[in-house]
Amino acid sequence: MVDADQTFVIVGGGLTGAKAAETLRAEGYSGRVILIGDERDHPYERPSLSKDYLLGKAERDSLFVHPPGWYAQHDVELHLGQTVESIDRAARTVRLGDGTSIAYDKLLLATGAEPRRLDVPGTHLVGVHHLRRLAHSERLRQVLTNLGRENGHLVIAGAGWIGLEVAAAARSYGAEVTVVHRGPTPLHGVLGPELGQLFTDLHREHGVRFHFGATLTEIVGQDGMVLAARTDDGEEHPAHDVLAAIGAAPRTALAQAAGLELVDPAEGGGVAVDAALRTSDPDVYAAGDIASVHHPLFDRRIRVEHWANALNGGPAAARAMLGREVAYDRLPYFYSDQYDVGLEYSGWAPPGSYDQVVIRGSATAAKREFIAFWLAGGRVLAGMNVNVWDVTAPVQDLIRSAAPVDTEALADPSVPLESLVTAPVE
Repeated sequence: MVDADQTFVIVGGGLTGAKAAETLRAEGYSGRVILIGDERDHPYERPSLSKDYLLGKAERDSLFVHPPGWYAQHDVELHLGQTVESIDRAARTVRLGDGTSIAYDKLLLATGAEPRRLDVPGTHLVGVHHLRRLAHSERLRQVLTNLGRENGHLVIAGAGWIGLEVAAAARSYGAEVTVVHRGPTPLHGVLGPELGQLFTDLHREHGVRFHFGATLTEIVGQDGMVLAARTDDGEEHPAHDVLAAIGAAPRTALAQAAGLELVDPAEGGGVAVDAALRTSDPDVYAAGDIASVHHPLFDRRIRVEHWANALNGGPAAARAMLGREVAYDRLPYFYSDQYDVGLEYSGWAPPGSYDQVVIRGSATAAKREFIAFWLAGGRVLAGMNVNVWDVTAPVQDLIRSAAPVDTEALADPSVPLESLVTAPVE
């Protein structure tokens, strides 16, 4: 039976919020749990939106975090299709878009991120797309089907994970694909030039055209439909559809209006939280894409927008709301699938933070089976296994050890990774 004397409110109907609600009940919390989401669908997981679901390989029902009946069975009150307009921290209430006011004892913000919009002429045209929500993926899947059938052209602005995964999906449907990217290689800000080139080669082998060092300046149309995309160097690419895949921005407007401490966008942005995912208000927590937490291993704030952070951050915040001891220091982790390449990445090593990349295995086009390691001063900062499986644990152990490694042994597939892990450096 629910104890109505205490209420925990979760703002955000994605994986983070759903897992937080699940954890509250699993930990024995008997008060009210109210989950508010601005989409009408029940909470679902997003990775498949640019992977299996977009490819038609996954059923819609497989995306949902819980069966629809789970929420009523566990006394989780759902407010779907509702926005939270404001937070009154003094009164400890949230006001919904329909004017309803809900009181809380503890509040979790799990509002996620929104795709960055192209700020160029022509974005109003039919055929300009973003990919963040289930409805976006469903629409895009139909678009790719039509493009493949008609030998149509898709221009993708941005060569990040979403852009590349959609490029791979589009080619599987038979669509023509051009990727416009201002960097020198795909994923330059994550993998640097050494591994970015691998993805250039991979996609070119499958017929994707790249236009590097350029940005879109205009989407040209006729009768309300997309005809072409122009870039700042004077090029014009034929297009029937355009996907904006230029990154995402944390949805912090609600937190900002409530006066919570934010992180400078130059430092990754987001809502500043402590190790227990508490914001500057001790009764308000933040998790998932919007939370910027100081990571002790990298000695800086990090905001992570990937699935694993939502999966683990929601439960961590829930336990902290219950007064449990929480120190959220999980390593960033994500995965991707493109054509016949599957990969997992652990750690954090943006360009400028490392001085060496070590490849263990074969990164050639003939056989892409390897683990890449990014090192600084002999210490492993990050690792990415490509078509090599069941190595995430030792890769993460190497990162957490924070100790110098023998790079020759690291590059040798015959040397077990576990043997290279030493005790953490104090």
